[in-house]
Amino acid sequence: MADLHVSWDDYHASIERLARLVHESGWQFNQIICIARGGLRVGDMISRIFDLPLAILSTSSYTGEAGTVRGEITVAEQITMTSEHLGDRVLVVDDLVDSGITLEVVRDTIAQRYPHVQALRTAVIWHKACSKFKPDYAALYLPDDPWIHQPFERYDLMHPDDLLKDVGA
Repeated sequence: MADLHVSWDDYHASIERLARLVHESGWQFNQIICIARGGLRVGDMISRIFDLPLAILSTSSYTGEAGTVRGEITVAEQITMTSEHLGDRVLVVDDLVDSGITLEVVRDTIAQRYPHVQALRTAVIWHKACSKFKPDYAALYLPDDPWIHQPFERYDLMHPDDLLKDVGA
């Protein structure tokens, strides 16, 4: 199984494809929650396309070795949002569903903490076959389990001093 290397152009086109799938489904929602960090860019673009409020729920499960080692999942206590209340028809977005644990925990956490939410669906760019969680929408289905190299991952290993090397003396 080869790694999947994604360019910025492919990344953006995949998010647009995901937005098209959600739109074509006809499902009406009034709130987008992105799972940070991987879902931040996805959520931003989807929020802009649908002109709906974006909320951010931070989670952490990958640590060490530039974010390649899976650990225990942690979900933030609060959702960050500019609206006074969370909508009742929520689209949760992330970059990918790998094991499925994050989306499953987030779905259950939202249901527990926000009982007024009447409907919740999930959307990701990449759905790996190995996932035990099936998202409602996925731009791309991956029948194997490649490591996905996203275009922003170069910053995982970058330090501010590295930026000085690019500037002429």
